[in-house]
Amino acid sequence: MTRRLLSLAFWTFMLVSSLVLFPVAALLWALFAPFDRRRVIAHRFTCFWASLYSWLNPAWPLEIDGREKIDRDEAYVMVSNHLSLLDILVLMRLFRHFMWVSKVENFRVPLIGWNMSLVGYIKLRRGDPTSVAEMMKACRETLARGSSIMMFPEGTRSPDGRLRGFRPGAFDIALQAQRPILPIAIQGTADALPKRGFVLQGRHQLRISVLDAIPYAGFAADSVEQLSERVRGLIARHLGEDEPARAAAGT
Repeated sequence: MTRRLLSLAFWTFMLVSSLVLFPVAALLWALFAPFDRRRVIAHRFTCFWASLYSWLNPAWPLEIDGREKIDRDEAYVMVSNHLSLLDILVLMRLFRHFMWVSKVENFRVPLIGWNMSLVGYIKLRRGDPTSVAEMMKACRETLARGSSIMMFPEGTRSPDGRLRGFRPGAFDIALQAQRPILPIAIQGTADALPKRGFVLQGRHQLRISVLDAIPYAGFAADSVEQLSERVRGLIARHLGEDEPARAAAGT
């Protein structure tokens, strides 16, 4: 019962804070959009908004390792494992500029999804080849403008906390755009908020580890499949997982 009450308080706070902060986000967008083509200010405010939920929750202490490895002047294809809804919130704590690639359903969420559209995050309709092609094109254009992109190559949250197979989209983009790949490993979020349900699970240590970037020259000769398995292996080893990837289809 205590967990349910605390969970209700958390989700209520998220709703109320979103009601307050979305108008601020819209105002910032209106003021700076004509001068901020890459939406740096809008994204930075979104980082602040998302960070509130871990800053103010003592049950979610977060450690960030390797943030200094992120070159502010570089445009990366950033890829992370995906365990929980909390992954999005904690990755915003990096306070580095990137554009999310996210399923189109997220953009329909009132307030938070509306803000995602304002910032210019990239939409993907799963299973739609036209949408996949549009997403790939938008990612290449975003990288060409000097902004990183952030993707979950597993495609969806892991149901058991173990690393799933990686889909090829992010790695195809990196090869086409000739941009470096930045692997990121997340730990602890599945314990704090599992994939199924909205009840918070008590205090859990959360951790983000930014691994070493892989320059384009380091994978230019790789196939998409080789690169996908290589990057998955780096994250798997950091997480202490050694089993082969499970099959994954699509982008």
